Amino acid sequence: LPAQEKQDEKIRKSEAVIRDFLAMKEQIPALLMKKAEGIVIIPNLIKAGLGIGGQRGKGVAMVKRANGTWSDPAFVTLTGGSIGFQAGVQSIDLVMVFTKGSILNSLAKGEFTLGGDIGVAAGPIGRSSTATTDTKFDAEVYSYSRSKGLFAGLSLEGSKLAPDNAANKAFYKASYTASSIFSKKTASKQPVVISLKRAVRGFQ
Repeated sequence: LPAQEKQDEKIRKSEAVIRDFLAMKEQIPALLMKKAEGIVIIPNLIKAGLGIGGQRGKGVAMVKRANGTWSDPAFVTLTGGSIGFQAGVQSIDLVMVFTKGSILNSLAKGEFTLGGDIGVAAGPIGRSSTATTDTKFDAEVYSYSRSKGLFAGLSLEGSKLAPDNAANKAFYKASYTASSIFSKKTASKQPVVISLKRAVRGFQ
């Protein structure tokens, strides 16, 4: 496929992940999404392992602006490794909710590592559950991973999130950094972008 079509398909798959999450009985809490300042969606993250495992996937990142609207998507790559008793290859859909949008804006400087300086926690579920009202949502990143229609555990400690500059250039036809995409005053009119933003708003 031409580069443009590849990125279009990546956005479509990211939208499909969001709509699948919305259709699940246990969902990402609305309270968390109201507090969210950024989101990363990685469709079909490949997790492979035999004793020592690794994971790699490509997707999109978006930040919420001060007026509550979502930015255009910037393309990103997630890579990481984990050590444990694993076997086989598994495809996982991943959503990361950021409570600090400034973290994603730092993608302009290059990759950063989850865990350590940037805390990442398994996200609570229960969209309408009263139990979530007592959650402070004080972690910087909450992760949600889904495999075959069910929530699945996935360690992101040590995983690296990096801008996919080649994909951004192919899609936007310009050498945009992630932060310049997030701060663009003129929103993209491309149908796939408009549809993705509509899906993300569904969480709120």
